[in-house]
Amino acid sequence: MAESESLSIISLIINASLLVQLVMLLLFMASVVSWMMILQRGHYQRQAKNSFHQFEKKFWSGGDLGQLYRDGNQRASTHPIDGVENIFREGFKEFSRQRQQGRSDPDVVMEGIQRAMRVALAREEEKLEANLPFLASVASVSPYIGLFGTVWGIMNSFRGLANVHQATLATVAPGISEALVATAMGLFAAIPAVLAYNRYSANAESLVNNYETFAEEFTAYLHRQVHSDSGSR
Repeated sequence: MAESESLSIISLIINASLLVQLVMLLLFMASVVSWMMILQRGHYQRQAKNSFHQFEKKFWSGGDLGQLYRDGNQRASTHPIDGVENIFREGFKEFSRQRQQGRSDPDVVMEGIQRAMRVALAREEEKLEANLPFLASVASVSPYIGLFGTVWGIMNSFRGLANVHQATLATVAPGISEALVATAMGLFAAIPAVLAYNRYSANAESLVNNYETFAEEFTAYLHRQVHSDSGSR
């Protein structure tokens, strides 16, 4: 029974008009690409969340931040560093650079550190939200594309009735069924995309809030360090 139903759906797609087939192909491709992005975004955001918790434990363990930065340098030679550790590294690198240059004004030093971490935070936010606009587009546009294919198919079905002396349900049913497949494919592409977009947008916002909180705490730590260094001179 299931095999005959699948074969009938395939036959409806094959027998559909060229424009409706193009609509179906477009929706199928959009669905495949969106599923690839859904899986990729899920994997990336899970990694980012785990990396955040792991790095936060290291940071607040009371160890030497200079050693933590040097350990990151060793790992950066083999693979890029993302997430909250990248924000830490940019801030600490600017802090070290300012100290090496002998800057004595704490406000100037902190302004450079905050600017470096803001740039790093913006880059990490872009990484977390990558591909989400495409998912939003698929979620919003796919039903209308499918509806266009359906309307076009139904128009062809009723136009074909002009050559039929007696119109029956059996006459128009195949054409309408072919057209409705386009709507079904539009919903099939849109529903996973909108669910994934809502979930990953919320996850990205939560992680960005965590990054911002860490950046503020790290800024406060460096602020005390900078004023301590300037007071000892």
